[in-house]
Amino acid sequence: MNFNENADRDMAVMNVAHAITSDLRKCLLRHDVASFAVPGGTTPGPVFDAMSSVDIDWSRVHVMLTDERWVPEDHPRSNTALVKERLLTGRAAAAQFFPFYREGMTAEEAAPVLSAEIAPLIPVSVLLLGMGADMHTASLFPDAPGVEAALDRNAPHLVAMAPDSQPEARISLSGPVLEGAMDKHLIIFGDDKKAALERAMTLPASQAPIGAAIKGGNVHWAA
Repeated sequence: MNFNENADRDMAVMNVAHAITSDLRKCLLRHDVASFAVPGGTTPGPVFDAMSSVDIDWSRVHVMLTDERWVPEDHPRSNTALVKERLLTGRAAAAQFFPFYREGMTAEEAAPVLSAEIAPLIPVSVLLLGMGADMHTASLFPDAPGVEAALDRNAPHLVAMAPDSQPEARISLSGPVLEGAMDKHLIIFGDDKKAALERAMTLPASQAPIGAAIKGGNVHWAA
């Protein structure tokens, strides 16, 4: 794991956007398409803003979420809405987007269908992660029901999760998919998140899923 300390949050955003753009360009030089998995939440929004105007061949980039709350796109808690509003605009509007939510299906019903559909995009070319102060990443929450199965090396690409701490079911990229991404970046802010990450690296994956997911990747931090 490479830890990168930034002077401030704006600098961290710029550096993450630059690093991801570089990774995508390198991938597109070697492959016909690149897969780019991104988180929801508030932290990645400015990164999306910075990347949406980047001049790369976005038509060859396939964007997916690291996880999605099982709600329609017009729901205020939808991660899809955030990605469409902040990333898939400007030049990046040409990217191919793979939504997870399926009307009329539960997360449990949709997970195996979606796992098969995203198989051609695995391993993920470039992965951007966020992390909660509880050391969760994507929708893999510490000690949540099913998290050990979701982290198992034989887990499917996508898993349905229903953490007790959350108001809705979710669907998430599994542990092996996160860990197996070709290029990985985690952006976190604040001393509490830094301390949580340091603690995560000492704990089993089921207690701190971010520790396994970011192994061998790049951490971008600012106070």
